Amino acid sequence: MEIRVGIGFDIHRLEEGRELVIGGVKIPYEKGWVAHSDGDIFFHALTDALLGAIGYGDIGQLFPDSDKKWEGADSSIFLKEAYRIVKEKGYSIVNIDGYIILQKPKLLYYRKKIIENTAKILDIDVSRIFIKGKTFEKIGEIGEGKAGMCEVVVLLRKGE
Repeated sequence: MEIRVGIGFDIHRLEEGRELVIGGVKIPYEKGWVAHSDGDIFFHALTDALLGAIGYGDIGQLFPDSDKKWEGADSSIFLKEAYRIVKEKGYSIVNIDGYIILQKPKLLYYRKKIIENTAKILDIDVSRIFIKGKTFEKIGEIGEGKAGMCEVVVLLRKGE
């Protein structure tokens, strides 16, 4: 059995009047991501973690922000394609662990829905996914509510 680990990271600025989407879940808030796609930092980081674990590349190579085709795109498209490639290479997900750093809003109320949505997209059990919501203790741009970031680790296995 072969084991692979991937790490993904994403960060976006927040701006009033934009949509806040995390894990494919629209979260009511006065600010949202400034991004070429929907800016879903969790799905972007998870996509990079999956691709990195198999040494395939990254989200920017597969879905460049210079391509108008991806403008405003639903980031689940990126995640589904990355996971298709992972499965094509013979790997399956053992588990996903990540944290999302936002000063506001608190993610505790949305965590279960984000996990369930991600599990549905990847067709895996919810017990294989966990995310934590953290603040930046009012430090820097994230702490001032001007940005949010996410880091994700994924463990893959090939064979039994």
